[in-house]
Formats: sequence, structure tokens, C-alpha cells
Amino acid sequence: MTASLNNNAFAIFKNRIAPSDQLNIGLIGVHGMGWADLTAALKVPGVNVVALCDVDKNVLDKRVSDLSKLNVDATKIKTYSDYRSLLDSKDVDAVIIATPDHWHALIMMDACEAGKDVYVEKPVGNSIEECRAMVKAQQRYNKVVQAGQWQRSQQHFKEAVDFVHGGQLGNIRTVKVWCYLDWVHPTQAKPDSPVPAGVNYAKWLGPAPTRPFNENRFHFSFRWFWDYAGGLMTDWGVHLLDYALMGMKADVPKSVATLGGKFADPHSAEETPDTLMALYEFPGFNITWDHAVGIGDGNYNREHGIAYVGNNGTLVLDRNGWEVIEEKQSKSKVSIPFNKSSDSGLDKHMINFVDVIKSRKMEDLHCSIQAAADVAIVTQMGNIAYRSGKKLNWDAAKGRFIDEAINKEYLMKEYHNGYKLPKV
Repeated sequence: MTASLNNNAFAIFKNRIAPSDQLNIGLIGVHGMGWADLTAALKVPGVNVVALCDVDKNVLDKRVSDLSKLNVDATKIKTYSDYRSLLDSKDVDAVIIATPDHWHALIMMDACEAGKDVYVEKPVGNSIEECRAMVKAQQRYNKVVQAGQWQRSQQHFKEAVDFVHGGQLGNIRTVKVWCYLDWVHPTQAKPDSPVPAGVNYAKWLGPAPTRPFNENRFHFSFRWFWDYAGGLMTDWGVHLLDYALMGMKADVPKSVATLGGKFADPHSAEETPDTLMALYEFPGFNITWDHAVGIGDGNYNREHGIAYVGNNGTLVLDRNGWEVIEEKQSKSKVSIPFNKSSDSGLDKHMINFVDVIKSRKMEDLHCSIQAAADVAIVTQMGNIAYRSGKKLNWDAAKGRFIDEAINKEYLMKEYHNGYKLPKV
């Protein structure tokens, strides 16, 4: 059977879903990961896309055209350049938010207030206070909010953490977390330029400082600039450090210290470090973070991963699978061959999101806004230690650094252009 026939058969099946079981979604931010999220959502029976929103009309028009590949009638899709107009639509039940990071908090909080359930991309907030505000908004409006940390829905990740919790590795003193990406290279400087036709640059900036348009700060590479994101630490860190924390049943560290910089190319355009090492101190163990742009040869010959280093063996986990490497000096030998991943975490994450929308059982979410905020805060702590150049101690009872000067400067990013973070 051809792919088109498969898709047509699937479309017919979806049309047989009772109207009461249909879920109409709108996508805000249609480039890159947003499109991947939408594609996964439309695989779920009963899910329909009814609206697309983006400040770049060029991308928006392309995605409307691309809908035909998903057997969607594009003539029935409403398009918007302002997300608030999409949220006003009574046709939209839930939204996917896949904008640059600096917009996540505002749109998610507005969506909850508008009565929409939300799937928001990671990292959920662009500062510690944004993360906390997002949690409060979900609690106030009681809407389903799933964060896009889809590894939480992938079976082999769950199996690996279950093994760690089983105790066979023995005492775990260190958890190594790393991200070496050879497909990302230092961004070369480019001059400022006129805003491209079809782009509403003022809306793209939103609460970020007003600056001349520069291609390096737009679309994918926005993540290398502090105004909008936090580099690899927040981009991949929320995925990988999440499992380090889960495996150790940990929440926030006692202290964090970092070293790094723009070592791959000191003259590159990005602001975030291309090389960074962070040491998180917990009672009885440490978690280390290590990232490098432009290098693919990471620990254990893997470009990314988490290694739980125990007295009896080391469990190494990444998106491809997991294994246990024997500790030769241990009398309690433990060794497990590579277990390969066999499912799609993103597809299963979307199924979970839709299921919880229908059941309203918030405890069944694989990555609630609270869980996503917890690890996002840990990654923000690492970046703050790097930017301040200090070893920072955390007051868990107060939820802030002991150094009040650091709190004043870094807990919340200043909003610009008349925008304010809503109080909830």
C-alpha cells in the first residue's frame, strides 16, 4: 500500500471519530519544532488543526501549503500573525506553543487564561521567575499543560531510570551529563540588515530589548543569544539533566559552579558559551554538565547522554538506548548489553497530552509544567553561575540564591516594549 493510501485511510478513520471526541488545535510558531509537534499531534485520532500563527508570513504561507501533505484542507485553516487573536477563537480547544524561548511564558499564561489547554516547547521559561509564574498560571486556571520534553514518554528512558532506582549499580557518586553537537558550528558575524518582507519584527521581539534586525538572531540561531534563550545549557540541558535528576530522585542542588566560554571561535557572533562545564553539588553526589559546539565525540563515544557512575557499574543512556558497563573492581558484577530504543517519544508524548485533555487527570501527564519548570530552573542556575563568574549557593527553603545581588540581577529578565509578566 502506498504512503498516500495509508494517509487517506487514516484520514477516513479520523473522520469517524465522534464530534464530542474531536480536539481542535492551533499552532503558534510554525517553524522547526512547531511543525514536528503538529505532525505528531495530527497522528492522534480525533485531533484536527484549525489555526496557524506566526509573525513570519513567509514561513506561515509555506506551512499552509505543507498541510496538504498531512491530508488537511488548507482552505479551512485560519491564519494569524498575532497569537492573541488565535486565542480569542472559540474554534480552538488547545494550542501548541513553539516560539522562541522568550515568548513561552507570556503565551502559555495567556492561553491558560483564555481557557485553552497547552503543549509548550522546552525550555518552558527564559528565567527562573518565568518558570514559577507559568506553574502558578496552570494552577490558577486548571488547564492541561504538557511541556515538550518528549523523552519522558520514550520507553527506554523509563526502563533505564527504573534500573537505576533498582540499586544494582551500587552507590552512585557522580552523574555525568553531556551534549557534544558536531552539526552545530560557531555562528559567524553578519551585519545588521533590513527586516525581511513579511516579518513583523516588533512582534517577534515582544518583551526582548529592541535591536536592529540581524539574521543571526532570527529563527534557529536565536538560541545563542541571552535576550531570547540560554544556549545549549537550556536547549538540551532540560532534556538531559531532567533524567539525571530523575535517576537520583533529586530536585535542586546545594551549589553550582561553571567554567566555559567561546573557545571554539572567540570571534563568533553568539553570546552563549560554545564550551561549558558545570558542577552541581547535591548531598552525597555530584552532577556534571559538559557541552561543546562543533564537536561530536562525547563521553563513551556518544554525542550526548547521561552516565550514572556507580560502584558496581555505569549505566549510559541516550536517545538511542542504554547499556550498563561493568565496574571491573567491583565484586558485584553488573553488565547489560545495549538496549536499543524502539519507539517515538514525540508521538507518544502527544498521545499522552490528548489523553489527559480528555480525562482531566493531571497526574497522568508525562511532563507537567511543574516538572518542566523544576529542571528549567536547574539549567538557569548553571547559566547564571557562568554569567556571574561565581560559585553560587542555593537556599532551597526560600527558592533563591543566598547572594541577593545575584537574585536581583538574574532571577527575572527585564521586560521591554510595554510587556509585563502577568501576576497570578
